[in-house]
Amino acid sequence: MRRLIPALLCLLAACAAPPPEQGLRNREAMISSAVVFDPARFAGRWHVAASGVPGCAGAAQDWALDERGAYVLSGIDCSGTRPAHLTGRAVITGPGARFAPDAGFGRAPVWVLWVDQDYRIAVLGTPEGQFGMIVTRELPPRADLMAAAQEVLAFNGYDLRRIGR
Repeated sequence: MRRLIPALLCLLAACAAPPPEQGLRNREAMISSAVVFDPARFAGRWHVAASGVPGCAGAAQDWALDERGAYVLSGIDCSGTRPAHLTGRAVITGPGARFAPDAGFGRAPVWVLWVDQDYRIAVLGTPEGQFGMIVTRELPPRADLMAAAQEVLAFNGYDLRRIGR
Protein backbone atom coordinates (compact mmCIF):
# COMPACT_ATOMS: atom_id res chain seq x y z
CA MET A 1 0.00 0.00 0.00
CA ARG A 2 2.83 2.42 0.84
CA ARG A 3 4.25 1.94 -2.66
CA LEU A 4 0.86 2.58 -4.23
CA ILE A 5 0.33 6.03 -2.64
CA PRO A 6 3.33 7.75 -4.34
CA ALA A 7 2.31 6.22 -7.67
CA LEU A 8 -1.25 7.50 -7.26
CA LEU A 9 0.01 10.98 -6.35
CA CYS A 10 2.18 11.06 -9.47
CA LEU A 11 -0.79 9.95 -11.56
CA LEU A 12 -3.01 12.67 -10.08
CA ALA A 13 -0.33 15.32 -10.69
CA ALA A 14 -0.03 14.25 -14.33
CA CYS A 15 -3.79 14.60 -14.78
CA ALA A 16 -3.97 18.08 -13.26
CA ALA A 17 -4.87 20.89 -15.62
CA PRO A 18 -2.03 23.23 -16.58
CA PRO A 19 -2.01 26.56 -14.75
CA PRO A 20 -4.03 29.31 -16.45
CA GLU A 21 -2.13 31.59 -18.79
CA GLN A 22 -0.97 34.57 -16.78
CA GLY A 23 0.01 36.87 -19.61
CA LEU A 24 2.74 39.24 -18.52
CA ARG A 25 1.55 39.60 -14.95
CA ASN A 26 0.55 37.52 -11.98
CA ARG A 27 -3.22 38.03 -11.83
CA GLU A 28 -3.15 37.24 -8.12
CA ALA A 29 -1.19 40.46 -7.51
CA MET A 30 -3.05 43.66 -6.76
CA ILE A 31 -3.14 46.22 -9.56
CA SER A 32 -4.17 49.85 -9.49
CA SER A 33 -4.40 52.77 -11.86
CA ALA A 34 -3.30 56.33 -11.24
CA VAL A 35 -5.98 58.22 -9.35
CA VAL A 36 -4.59 61.72 -9.81
CA PHE A 37 -4.60 62.03 -13.59
CA ASP A 38 -4.91 64.95 -16.01
CA PRO A 39 -6.17 63.74 -19.41
CA ALA A 40 -4.96 66.93 -21.15
CA ARG A 41 -1.41 66.53 -19.82
CA PHE A 42 -1.33 62.88 -20.89
CA ALA A 43 -2.35 63.78 -24.45
CA GLY A 44 0.37 63.93 -27.07
CA ARG A 45 3.18 61.79 -28.42
CA TRP A 46 4.68 58.94 -26.42
CA HIS A 47 7.51 56.56 -27.34
CA VAL A 48 7.61 52.94 -26.23
CA ALA A 49 10.63 52.46 -23.96
CA ALA A 50 9.80 48.85 -22.95
CA SER A 51 7.03 46.47 -23.94
CA GLY A 52 8.33 42.96 -24.43
CA VAL A 53 7.35 43.12 -28.12
CA PRO A 54 10.35 42.71 -30.43
CA GLY A 55 10.71 45.69 -32.74
CA CYS A 56 8.70 48.09 -30.59
CA ALA A 57 11.53 49.94 -28.84
CA GLY A 58 11.15 53.59 -29.78
CA ALA A 59 7.77 53.16 -31.50
CA ALA A 60 5.62 56.30 -31.39
CA GLN A 61 2.05 56.46 -30.11
CA ASP A 62 -0.13 59.54 -30.39
CA TRP A 63 -2.91 60.09 -27.87
CA ALA A 64 -4.97 63.09 -29.11
CA LEU A 65 -7.70 64.21 -26.72
CA ASP A 66 -10.91 64.97 -28.61
CA GLU A 67 -13.79 67.28 -27.70
CA ARG A 68 -15.79 64.35 -26.24
CA GLY A 69 -13.15 63.43 -23.68
CA ALA A 70 -11.71 60.41 -25.47
CA TYR A 71 -8.32 59.83 -27.04
CA VAL A 72 -7.91 59.38 -30.78
CA LEU A 73 -5.10 56.83 -31.11
CA SER A 74 -2.50 56.54 -33.85
CA GLY A 75 1.02 55.22 -34.28
CA ILE A 76 2.29 51.77 -33.37
CA ASP A 77 0.45 49.32 -31.14
CA CYS A 78 2.92 47.35 -28.98
CA SER A 79 0.41 45.32 -27.00
CA GLY A 80 0.46 42.09 -29.02
CA THR A 81 3.19 39.75 -30.17
CA ARG A 82 4.49 42.10 -32.88
CA PRO A 83 4.15 45.79 -33.76
CA ALA A 84 0.83 46.70 -35.39
CA HIS A 85 -0.87 49.83 -36.67
CA LEU A 86 -2.61 51.69 -33.82
CA THR A 87 -5.97 53.24 -34.65
CA GLY A 88 -9.26 53.95 -32.95
CA ARG A 89 -10.40 55.76 -29.88
CA ALA A 90 -9.93 55.14 -26.17
CA VAL A 91 -12.80 56.38 -24.04
CA ILE A 92 -11.92 57.45 -20.51
CA THR A 93 -13.86 55.16 -18.19
CA GLY A 94 -12.28 55.98 -14.82
CA PRO A 95 -11.87 55.97 -11.98
CA GLY A 96 -8.61 57.73 -12.56
CA ALA A 97 -6.64 56.77 -15.62
CA ARG A 98 -8.59 53.90 -17.18
CA PHE A 99 -9.55 53.67 -20.84
CA ALA A 100 -11.66 51.43 -23.07
CA PRO A 101 -10.18 51.29 -26.59
CA ASP A 102 -12.52 50.46 -29.47
CA ALA A 103 -9.69 49.11 -31.62
CA GLY A 104 -5.95 48.96 -30.70
CA PHE A 105 -4.50 47.31 -27.62
CA GLY A 106 -6.48 44.17 -28.41
CA ARG A 107 -9.52 46.07 -27.12
CA ALA A 108 -8.30 45.25 -23.62
CA PRO A 109 -8.81 47.91 -20.96
CA VAL A 110 -5.80 50.21 -20.77
CA TRP A 111 -4.81 51.49 -17.36
CA VAL A 112 -2.17 54.10 -16.64
CA LEU A 113 -0.59 52.44 -13.63
CA TRP A 114 1.68 55.40 -12.97
CA VAL A 115 2.80 58.64 -14.55
CA ASP A 116 5.47 60.89 -13.08
CA GLN A 117 4.35 64.33 -11.91
CA ASP A 118 5.71 66.03 -15.03
CA TYR A 119 4.17 63.52 -17.47
CA ARG A 120 7.57 62.51 -18.87
CA ILE A 121 7.14 58.75 -18.39
CA ALA A 122 4.16 56.48 -17.82
CA VAL A 123 3.42 52.81 -17.21
CA LEU A 124 0.51 51.27 -19.12
CA GLY A 125 -1.02 47.89 -18.44
CA THR A 126 -4.17 45.87 -18.19
CA PRO A 127 -5.63 43.96 -15.24
CA GLU A 128 -5.52 40.62 -17.07
CA GLY A 129 -1.86 41.09 -17.98
CA GLN A 130 -2.19 40.91 -21.77
CA PHE A 131 0.36 43.69 -22.00
CA GLY A 132 2.44 46.06 -19.95
CA MET A 133 4.64 48.82 -21.26
CA ILE A 134 6.64 51.87 -20.35
CA VAL A 135 6.16 54.93 -22.54
CA THR A 136 8.18 58.11 -22.43
CA ARG A 137 8.04 61.53 -24.03
CA GLU A 138 11.72 61.50 -25.01
CA LEU A 139 14.18 58.75 -25.84
CA PRO A 140 16.20 57.62 -24.12
CA PRO A 141 14.32 58.02 -20.85
CA ARG A 142 16.14 59.26 -17.78
CA ALA A 143 17.61 56.30 -15.90
CA ASP A 144 15.93 57.22 -12.59
CA LEU A 145 12.52 57.54 -14.24
CA MET A 146 12.98 54.23 -16.04
CA ALA A 147 13.93 52.52 -12.78
CA ALA A 148 10.83 53.96 -11.08
CA ALA A 149 8.62 52.76 -13.96
CA GLN A 150 10.09 49.25 -13.70
CA GLU A 151 9.39 49.24 -9.96
CA VAL A 152 5.75 50.11 -10.68
CA LEU A 153 5.47 47.23 -13.16
CA ALA A 154 6.97 44.81 -10.63
CA PHE A 155 4.72 46.12 -7.83
CA ASN A 156 1.68 45.46 -10.04
CA GLY A 157 2.72 41.85 -10.64
CA TYR A 158 4.46 42.16 -14.01
CA ASP A 159 7.35 39.86 -14.93
CA LEU A 160 10.14 42.32 -15.78
CA ARG A 161 12.09 39.59 -17.59
CA ARG A 162 9.33 39.57 -20.21
CA ILE A 163 9.09 43.35 -20.58
CA GLY A 164 12.48 44.39 -21.91
CA ARG A 165 13.63 47.39 -23.86
